[in-house]
Amino acid sequence: MQRDHNQNQSLNDPAYTHPPLSSQILAATVKTGIIKSNLLAVVAGLSLALYVHSINPFDKLWDILFALIGSSLMIGAAGAFNNLYDRDIDSLMERTKERPTVVGEISPKTVLWLGFLMTACGMGALFLATPLAALFGFLGLFFYIFPYTMWSKRRTIYNTEIGSISGAMPPLIGWTAIQPDIVHPAIAGLFVMTLLWQMPHFYAIAIRKQEDYRNASVPMLPVIKGIKRTYRQTNFYLVLLVAASFLFQSVSAFLLGVALLLNVSWLLLSLIGYRKMDSEKWARSMFLFSLIHITGLFSIVIVFSLLSAFFG
Repeated sequence: MQRDHNQNQSLNDPAYTHPPLSSQILAATVKTGIIKSNLLAVVAGLSLALYVHSINPFDKLWDILFALIGSSLMIGAAGAFNNLYDRDIDSLMERTKERPTVVGEISPKTVLWLGFLMTACGMGALFLATPLAALFGFLGLFFYIFPYTMWSKRRTIYNTEIGSISGAMPPLIGWTAIQPDIVHPAIAGLFVMTLLWQMPHFYAIAIRKQEDYRNASVPMLPVIKGIKRTYRQTNFYLVLLVAASFLFQSVSAFLLGVALLLNVSWLLLSLIGYRKMDSEKWARSMFLFSLIHITGLFSIVIVFSLLSAFFG
């Protein structure tokens, strides 16, 4: 791609000089917005572990700090590698065509080294928390880069399902920074709900951005199979989300109630909204509720768990 103000000079031309890096360019390259949202999931996982195992947060202060630093770096590295690999299709989509990797504000070599540096530092920080947290951090990065970004995203309508594996790792990182018991119903519930949440969320985005994905030849479900199939598949995952709520039953009646309320409300919105709205409006309402859902779930888990850990 070429910058608008330098249309006659290729970015691959040795004579081309990339502009000085700024904090805004670096932030866009590592996707700081995604880092922040995923850190909420990390904190939810570690807070829930503190509550379930009756651990005082001050007894795990260093582990918590290393988990947050390491997670931030690993998520940022994933964003950098994704931006680097996807710059060809990003240039074809309205919402991504101004990314620094597309318009030439940062060189591919710089992004590559940035990703490697953040990975090394992130793995080191997570290992200082616990080796298991480092393992899940590595798995999150691996699944995001290879099975998702480099393979399934461009080849199959099930790219969202494959990518969701990586997206569900942050709660596991937080939990294992505190305790290694990954089969406990509490973390199973948080992991499964984070995993399932991603399909209705990203399907809604795919409906709203169909032309973008079509232009870039990315086989998102609504582009390939249509709105009706996407609606049915969305409801399938929402029903599974409702069922997953009961994983909190042995942990806390309050958390079970919150999960049920959020998940049933989302399912009802889908069923009723689809009949009363056009597809664009339905997708917009589903997207907005998905943000309320996941932010509300993680925030309530964090507040409930920390209050119980401090005062319970």
